[in-house]
Amino acid sequence: MASQITNFHEIESTLQFQELLSADLQRISLLNFWAPWAEPCKQMNEVVNELSKKYPKLLVLNIEAETHAEIAESFDVEAVPLFVVLQGHTLLERISGADAPKLTQAIATHTTGPVVPKPQSITTQSPASASDSIFLESEKTETPEELEKRMHMLMNQSKVVLFMKGSPDAPRCGFSRKISTLLRDNNVEFTHFDILTDEAVRQGLKKLNDWPTFPQLIVKGELVGGLDIVQEMVENGELKEAIA
Repeated sequence: MASQITNFHEIESTLQFQELLSADLQRISLLNFWAPWAEPCKQMNEVVNELSKKYPKLLVLNIEAETHAEIAESFDVEAVPLFVVLQGHTLLERISGADAPKLTQAIATHTTGPVVPKPQSITTQSPASASDSIFLESEKTETPEELEKRMHMLMNQSKVVLFMKGSPDAPRCGFSRKISTLLRDNNVEFTHFDILTDEAVRQGLKKLNDWPTFPQLIVKGELVGGLDIVQEMVENGELKEAIA
């Protein structure tokens, strides 16, 4: 068809991304970091597509996070979907998760009238679900000792605990998706904790377990490791022995 959405681009290379983003430093841009295996991304991709039609002056860049890891890393993308709103190279807003109303409102706000860039503080936290509330305490009043006690409680809530991004049914990073699938395929019963819902636990576990990344698999209250180690333990039978 002759009429194409000229403000909507599927990013195919870092060079293409840089050229599009730098072409007009006054233009508002929406970066959509997504992954084909993440179910929430499918819904949000439709929202992004509609926003590109509604706001023709908005530059929309669709970026498959794992394919374009260099771009994703430059924007500290740790989970998908993630949306970054820019004016030129200036950050206006950062939205984590499948929050269509918030994304729609952000684009409406930043594309209406002249925009004076107001870089905002960044958080990757998502609202805690009701089922997590028994584990969450007020970060304002929680002491380091109380946090450590709470983390030990989380690590011992069952024999096998997976600290991951998202949930097994709705993972928000590729490593979390792979490790939860691996455990399920090997009939390992486990509970999980979404570290994106609790920044204190997320940062605290890195120090407590001396392990800087997620996912983290805990067996009988002790850290086993991340995806690579767990994969190796499954292959050589050590994981089955550890949880026996």
